[in-house]
Amino acid sequence: MHSRIGVFLSPVHETGQDPHLAIRRNLDLVEYVDRLNYDEAWFGEHHSLGWGLVGAPETLIAAASQRTRQIKLAHGVVPLSGHHPFHVASRAVHLQHLTQGRYILGVGPGVPFDATMFGLDGKVQRRRLDEALPTVLELVNGDERVTRKTDWFELKDAKLQLPRFGPGPIEVALATSGTSVSSPRLIGRYGLSMTTFALPFALLTPGAPEHIGLAQQWKHAEEAADEFGQTLRREDWRIALPVHVAETSRQAFAEVGDGYDRWMFEYFAKTGGRDVLAPGAKRETMLRDRVEAGGALVGSVEEVVSGIRRIQEATGGFGTLLVYVPDWTSYENTDRSLELLARYVAPQINGSAARPQEAVDWAVAARAAR
Repeated sequence: MHSRIGVFLSPVHETGQDPHLAIRRNLDLVEYVDRLNYDEAWFGEHHSLGWGLVGAPETLIAAASQRTRQIKLAHGVVPLSGHHPFHVASRAVHLQHLTQGRYILGVGPGVPFDATMFGLDGKVQRRRLDEALPTVLELVNGDERVTRKTDWFELKDAKLQLPRFGPGPIEVALATSGTSVSSPRLIGRYGLSMTTFALPFALLTPGAPEHIGLAQQWKHAEEAADEFGQTLRREDWRIALPVHVAETSRQAFAEVGDGYDRWMFEYFAKTGGRDVLAPGAKRETMLRDRVEAGGALVGSVEEVVSGIRRIQEATGGFGTLLVYVPDWTSYENTDRSLELLARYVAPQINGSAARPQEAVDWAVAARAAR
């Protein structure tokens, strides 16, 4: 039974802790949510800023594949501007075998901070994505040999030796964020899945129309799909944003308030150099402002269910909510939040709670009619 929820592990961990234990925590967490019937777990790739410790997510995916049963495991994402397309495709097919068909290849242009370290600017990242994407798609899901030469990679009659695990194609998802137009158009052009990182929207000024921006991205993708004769499915659209659930709203905010503040001001502001506090905004109410604006979901089960439904309505509908899991609170609080999401939030979103309730209602009505 599909839960329609997953986890997105950037993963970011506050500095000052043992990096080895932080890495192991991610594997333990994926094994935990696999038991909770989460649909997907995504692993990010980062090479700078200290908090994002995973530079080789394929290794965690491979390890997680041996510790899990049913959950899909995804790159979130491979920055195509920094990897040879043949190596991307080769790793993808190997991971599909290790996961026995549970692998999703997520791709994107790359993180700006990492690109600076590699001597790339944003325009080069975007150009390389455009150049590499069709090559990767043919190598992964096609049957033809590829010959292509650019100023940064070259292939001559290239074809993978290892076949895919199954007869169907490997799912390929392209990341979008912010107010991007080019990425949604690539999604529509090639008929890919879309994974939207709502974090850039969470950094906008209070009251900014986050969900309108998300809906606009889907519109750009649909327009390109019509133009190139492709078909997109909303069920293949994932939206990733921070979520934390507790028994009450007060408890939820109390558990993550300090960690959210450090995440914003130590990670994004101090380390990343981002402006995170809008003019006139108050630091002490920043988290609540973000939640009210739709840039995060924090609260009780009922409040989070309502928040997801608002996003569904505002966007026109999407398939899977990816729960962005930062180091906002203790592992125990995080695990409890993920359990509440699985046990009580997901059934109201995916409809699995309806049938048992219908049986109760029928039994009561039938008894009253006798």
